[in-house]
Amino acid sequence: MLKVTEYNLPDVELLNHPSHRFMTWIPRQNCIVLGASNRAEEALYAERVEQDAIPVLKRPSGGQTVMLTPGNLLVAVVFAEQTSLQPKVIFHYVNDLIIAAIAGSGIYGLATRGISDISYGNRKISGSSIYRSRNTLLYHAVINVSESASTFEKYLKHPSKEPDYRLGRSHSEFVTSLREIGYPYDVLHLQSAINDSFERELTEE
Repeated sequence: MLKVTEYNLPDVELLNHPSHRFMTWIPRQNCIVLGASNRAEEALYAERVEQDAIPVLKRPSGGQTVMLTPGNLLVAVVFAEQTSLQPKVIFHYVNDLIIAAIAGSGIYGLATRGISDISYGNRKISGSSIYRSRNTLLYHAVINVSESASTFEKYLKHPSKEPDYRLGRSHSEFVTSLREIGYPYDVLHLQSAINDSFERELTEE
C-alpha cells in the first residue's frame, strides 16, 4: 500500500503568515498530491509510483490529483479575513493575473475554463484549487511550463471528475505545456514575471 503523507509543501506557510500574501516555487523533485477527496488506490498507478519512489501527499483543498515536477511553477495566494469571497471570483481574479504575466512574454489566447483551469484552446495549462480555513482562503495552482503530459499519463489514472471541456480525453490528449505552445523561456523566467505582477497587484493598501 502506498504511503500517503500529510501536505507539507512550502505554500502551507502562507496560512501561518497570511500577511505575505503570495508565494511562487518550483518543485525540486517529482511528487504527487492527492485532492482532499481522492484515494491513492483509485487515483494512481500504485505499482509505478512505488517503483519510482515518488512521494505522495494529500492536500486539504479540493480538486483532483496532480503531479508536481521541476517543469512546473507553483503559485499560491492567500486572502486573509475575506472568507466571504466566492471561489469563482478568486479563481478568475488570480488566473487573470497569471494570464497577463504570461502574455507579457508574447503568449496570448489563454483563458479560464471549467471551474478553475487555465487553458489554451481545449488544452489545459494550469489547474488550481482553494482551501478555506476559519479566517483565510488559500488559492494554489500548478502551471505546466515544460513537463511532458506523458509523465502525468504514466502515474495518474483518469480522474473521477473532470471539467466539461475535457470530454473524456486522456492526460496526453488534454494537458499541454507553455513550451509546447511557444513560450520561449524557462520556469525561472515565468516565476520572475509572475512575482513582478503579483507584487504590483497584491500589495497591501
